[in-house]
Amino acid sequence: MLASPSLLAATSTFVAAKVKRVVSRGGIEAWLVQDATVPLIAVEYAFGGGATQDPSDKPGVSRMVAGLLDQGAGDLDSTSFHQRLDRRAIELSFESDHDRFRGNLRTLKDNRDEAFDLLRMALTSPRFDTADLERIRAGVIANLRHELTDPSSLAIRKFFEVAFKDHPYARQAGGTLDSVPKIEAADLKGYVRGVIAKNTLKIAVVGDIDPEALCNLLDRTFSSLPEQSNWTPIPEVFATKPPQRVFIPLDVPQTFVTFGGPGVRRNEPDFMAACVVNRVLGGGMTSRLFREVREKRGLAYSVSERLVWMDHSAVFVGSSGTRAERASETVEEIERQVRHIAEEGPTQQELDDAKSYLKGSQKLALNTSSKVARTLLQHQLDKLPIDYLEKHHAIVDAVTLEDAKRVAARLWGNGLLTVLVGRSPVP
Repeated sequence: MLASPSLLAATSTFVAAKVKRVVSRGGIEAWLVQDATVPLIAVEYAFGGGATQDPSDKPGVSRMVAGLLDQGAGDLDSTSFHQRLDRRAIELSFESDHDRFRGNLRTLKDNRDEAFDLLRMALTSPRFDTADLERIRAGVIANLRHELTDPSSLAIRKFFEVAFKDHPYARQAGGTLDSVPKIEAADLKGYVRGVIAKNTLKIAVVGDIDPEALCNLLDRTFSSLPEQSNWTPIPEVFATKPPQRVFIPLDVPQTFVTFGGPGVRRNEPDFMAACVVNRVLGGGMTSRLFREVREKRGLAYSVSERLVWMDHSAVFVGSSGTRAERASETVEEIERQVRHIAEEGPTQQELDDAKSYLKGSQKLALNTSSKVARTLLQHQLDKLPIDYLEKHHAIVDAVTLEDAKRVAARLWGNGLLTVLVGRSPVP
């Protein structure tokens, strides 16, 4: 999807000044950035629920729904539905994560009525025809079989199992080889009835559309959805406290390492400080982990770490791959760097560099209409104010060296939960 020139040149201040909250006559709310430079419209939307609402004995239902919603709806079978999309160059897709069922829509301005109508049909009258269900199921099963031989997939799966134990976050969001064959059309329809509802709907729109026209389309598209979702409340959970180490034997050339531990929730005051120190430790090619593990010692081609926050918990997760005979040395060096930053925190120069990166990278996150829409949707899901883009730089600048040292000790002071997949365990 092409970006308009104005958005390619956007700063956070420019975009923030254009964000408007619009509410349709039917009460459907959206955040809108109106830009008529190019006749394109990008829409991002999400419903609460996600994979946590899969039946406990049938993980994978939400991912199957995501794969099937654009495979026919109403009186249009899969072929007819996609012919309508292709004829107008309309892009429509869905996805599911732990907490949300999401989707996106991309269309030219002239085709907006048909695009929004196809979205309405997909959400309100999906067909789940048997042939389509079996085709999507076969693809999911093939992917699950591949993951059984993929060390990175095995490692991250085990990490979440150990971190969250019997909580829904420990389940395999994409399902299992036992659960996916059992999923029936009734399960998919039940998920749609329970999750796709107006009370959890969030929408962000960027492009060539005015507020009045958008409100009319919002009502036509979403007003017939149920008022209230009907899903199981999910409890809060703290990730398992480190240190722990798990080994999964697999005959592969490299040993894959996933490491992490409890993180910082998005609504906590420490969140931005956590972003800053995470950048210092493992957030890119200038990070300590990359420099010490890869560049200085040549232990791995890549090593990185990121913050992951969910509605009911948070973790930090890192990964690396190394030769089996150097796995022990690699893990030891990762642990050494983690201990060091937990005990001493970053330097002032590292803090300044990380803050500069976080402010600059925000501009890259806003350089296309699709990225702007996705960012604004995430801000809504994170319960941030509509003017957050204007405040972002000041929030980053407010992180002090003392804040960074305190949060580094909080994140990494207990060590790591480490999962290794490969030929031999680390001693």
